[in-house]
Amino acid sequence: MPESWVNSAERIGADLHLELSGPGGRRAALIRALREAVRSGRLPAGTRLPPYRSLAADLGVARNTVADAYAELVAEGWLTARQGSGTRVAERAAPPRGHARVPTRGPGRVRGPRHDLRQGAPDASAFPRAAWAASYRRALQQAPSEVFGPGDPAGRIELREALAEYLARARGVRAEPDRIVVCSGFAHALRPLFGGGVLRGPLAVEAYGLGFHRELLAAAGVRTVPLPLDEHGARVDRLTRERAVLLTPAHQFPTGGPLHPARRAAVIDWARARGGLVLEDDYDGEFRYDRKPVGALQGLDPERVIHVGSVSKSLSLAVRLGWMVLPERYVDGVLAAKGDREAWASVLDQLGLADFVVSGSYDRHVRRMRQRYRDRRDRLVAALAERAPHVEVTGVAAGLHAVLRLPPGTERSAVGAAARRGIALDGLAGFRHPDTDMPAHDGLVVGYATPPEHAYGAALEALCEALAPGGESGGHPAEPAACASPGP
Repeated sequence: MPESWVNSAERIGADLHLELSGPGGRRAALIRALREAVRSGRLPAGTRLPPYRSLAADLGVARNTVADAYAELVAEGWLTARQGSGTRVAERAAPPRGHARVPTRGPGRVRGPRHDLRQGAPDASAFPRAAWAASYRRALQQAPSEVFGPGDPAGRIELREALAEYLARARGVRAEPDRIVVCSGFAHALRPLFGGGVLRGPLAVEAYGLGFHRELLAAAGVRTVPLPLDEHGARVDRLTRERAVLLTPAHQFPTGGPLHPARRAAVIDWARARGGLVLEDDYDGEFRYDRKPVGALQGLDPERVIHVGSVSKSLSLAVRLGWMVLPERYVDGVLAAKGDREAWASVLDQLGLADFVVSGSYDRHVRRMRQRYRDRRDRLVAALAERAPHVEVTGVAAGLHAVLRLPPGTERSAVGAAARRGIALDGLAGFRHPDTDMPAHDGLVVGYATPPEHAYGAALEALCEALAPGGESGGHPAEPAACASPGP
């Protein structure tokens, strides 16, 4: 059997595995193993190798065996030896094709779109790194030792207390910390609620929404029944025998606009009369521009509404944290469905977010981004009014995206024209429930929050070119292009 060695990080700063095998004794085997490690890229240029004594002890060979192997590889140009800096892997030409390491960046990777206007993401370059790092650092310094053990499926009490105060103040949610369960976002919330058997279908949903939510529910055996939409939001008067309804009442996704006050009251009346439940996706609740804030539906009846939110739009998709504010009767069932060990939401991230909220950094970030996104929205509306007046811009009083209403029959050609200019965006048809009888509308869903600030102008210019009258999309019905809109 070949002998192997795994050195400790304290010796050279990185783990290394070597196998000594083949003819010629220990010295020859060590030389072959080191050459192969360099050639394959496992030992990159500049890596410091262990001292003779340390490597000899780990391999169970004589110190002179290691010294001789190093000397030969130095002479061959594989290694360098310099007084005070030890023995290191030499700078060499790139490894032969077939032995190169897979690059993290470069021509081998699939490049993203030149202009990313897909919905669902905030400006990643605007993440508040300094404030987040300060909160994370404080949270780690103050964390009790129990934090580094198994997590509580309900989530850390520090975060649940911070959320209870924030949601009450900013969203009108009525909840105590023991009614809040931390999750990693809305999709994760659906898993214990429906996949865990806490709730059952049929579930009424809005006629336009995220397809992957419908797929997740279908995988859990839940039948979804589409509710038509109009200028006042979901037609909740169409609710009948469904057990629950899923709504985006603060800002309907993707068409835009809040649920009308009369319909907010009506859906609560339905839930009380039928023993039903409202599942509230608080999508874009913090971002409003031209209207007064709309409080959470949960505030009307905390025992008939499950309120679900996250920081994916307000802070970052990378911070995989969300929350469920539950009626008391569902708390134990949700915790049982999640299990004893929290596998989704990092405890350390929970502590960092708790400090970020309590310190006021979260409020400051939201206010700053609210103004930035409002400016971007205004630029989008003004540019299209001038360059593509046949396009109607809707759903922009709040949120991070706009719906561009197009003349009938032009959506696919418009998506194709955008794609040819390197623009990634979504067609409205991709969000339509397949079973709805609601009339279809042609449109584009444009995420004006997604590009970094320096790239937004170029993305907007490319979009205007794609939609300009007389251009490829033309503003008139066209034969379907051989393309499809990107998925949500």
